[in-house]
Amino acid sequence: MSLRIFTTILLLVISFSSYAATTLVAVAANFSKPMSEIAVEFEKATGHSAKLSLGSSGKFVSQIENGGPFEVLLSADETGPQKLTQEGYAVPNSQFTYALGKLVLWSATLGYVDAQGKILSTGNFNHIAIADPKLAPYGAAAMEVLKSQGLQTKLQPIMVMGENIAQTYQFVSTGNAELGFIALSQVIDNGKINKGSAWMIPNTDYSPIKQGAILLKLGANNPAALALLDYLKSAPALAIIEKYGYDLPK
Repeated sequence: MSLRIFTTILLLVISFSSYAATTLVAVAANFSKPMSEIAVEFEKATGHSAKLSLGSSGKFVSQIENGGPFEVLLSADETGPQKLTQEGYAVPNSQFTYALGKLVLWSATLGYVDAQGKILSTGNFNHIAIADPKLAPYGAAAMEVLKSQGLQTKLQPIMVMGENIAQTYQFVSTGNAELGFIALSQVIDNGKINKGSAWMIPNTDYSPIKQGAILLKLGANNPAALALLDYLKSAPALAIIEKYGYDLPK
């Protein structure tokens, strides 16, 4: 290899490295699987990287209000991003809906949950897992379902509350609760629920779970943060989002 070619390649590598940046992203627990895939493809496509922190949307909002270092928030709802905008922690007009979540009633046991969810009123179980509705939008949606069926008071004493939807899934998958309300994205594989049994709850039984993305003030001048929000709207990212059972925003 000639010195000229080597020098050219070296300059390109240095230029690419100096351009590449990293952004710290707060990701709602239900979106952990698709976002992990999206982060890999994002880095391939742009050279930028995304460092992900997973948890409950409500706790992330509180952390950001108290000086948390996040530059992008991918919430499980729209109210958190709206609140942060009103309080001055987010860049105005940067919010958009990146996915529409779906709620399922799931058990790790095959044949345990029937396709109509009748087990809620007729089944004999000791514990039902629900994400804390004060912190997690999927938990709030689950409460809507129970209220509509008149079962909230009856089942309240045997509810096991997860701090977020990931912990709620863990309660059910380990058998600490026989069944629970979780995100479809946690148990879907190639378009099908690949383990246990589930009731696919109709969208009409709960308010739309519009998951909001927003650029936080700390990321306003970070090219990686800006590029990530753009990439979430791209065809490759949307294909991954759909693969995990989410509906796409219209």
